[in-house]
Amino acid sequence: MDKKILLLVAAGIIMAFACHADAQPRGKIPHVGILLPSAPSTAADANLEAFRQGLRDLGYVEGRNIILEYRWAENREDQYPALVADLIRLKVDIIFTSSTPAVLVAKQATKTIPIVFPVSSDPVSVGIVDSFARPGGNATGLSSMASDLWPKRMELLKEAFPRVSRLAMIWNSSNPGMKLRAKETVASAGPLGVTVQDRGVPDLDGLESMFATLSKDRPDALLTMVDPFTRRHLQRILEFAAKNRLPAMYEDRFFVEAGGLISYGPWIAELFRRSATYVDKILKGAKPADLPVEQPTRFELFINLKTAKELGLTIPPNVLARADRVIK
Repeated sequence: MDKKILLLVAAGIIMAFACHADAQPRGKIPHVGILLPSAPSTAADANLEAFRQGLRDLGYVEGRNIILEYRWAENREDQYPALVADLIRLKVDIIFTSSTPAVLVAKQATKTIPIVFPVSSDPVSVGIVDSFARPGGNATGLSSMASDLWPKRMELLKEAFPRVSRLAMIWNSSNPGMKLRAKETVASAGPLGVTVQDRGVPDLDGLESMFATLSKDRPDALLTMVDPFTRRHLQRILEFAAKNRLPAMYEDRFFVEAGGLISYGPWIAELFRRSATYVDKILKGAKPADLPVEQPTRFELFINLKTAKELGLTIPPNVLARADRVIK
């Protein structure tokens, strides 16, 4: 055989072996269980994609050097035990979940599998971690500063609508992550010259009963805390606000993009992106107990001007000027 041909054949064999070696897993490919309240929608998909982008930025390629096992709870908290059990059965290396009830279920189900949460309202008060600096246990992640932000939300609402003095607060009373948030909100209302009607409800029947009460004893505005329960009944909440022509403040942009009036809160997609660093550190040997819980660094104000016009409301120019996005 011609010497030149032999060299080409040898080179081809070497390249084939090199490609084959590169394609082989270097040890066990890590599996991360992704447990989220609902399957991706416009907002949820952006958050999940931010997490995946964070992984890509750290060198992880889904299906090649990391496997993501997806589970969706359909915004039903009663689904969490079975879904967590399924991920444990699969022997995932990490459970990644954004729901406080899901984190609590996971912590009860396993003391060994690390748990990473991209967002949690009050992880210390509900017992997810011991402290921000030293989480302890097998869970860590990021806090949404939920309780701390409600005074700011009420200030914005008062600035936009100075005559507002009686607020009705809608929240899921069956979610332990909401309880401190509701308590802090009520406590912070006095100095702002407003009163808050605590309207925590545990289920749809409670929500409808509460709406019937509010129709008779009308507040000046609504405050809606966001969790899987209020997301599941988003359209009903928006319909009530529209029918009664009430200004309403929400915790994140998801409600405003669906037709709500105003939201103020941390940039959730950024928290999801940053949470990828926790996954990376844990896969490289770090313990969740030693990884401090981080807090948001960026916040966003969303205003739906189209909704304002439909409600016959005018948003002051100084408030509009501060909005990160205005939906027209």
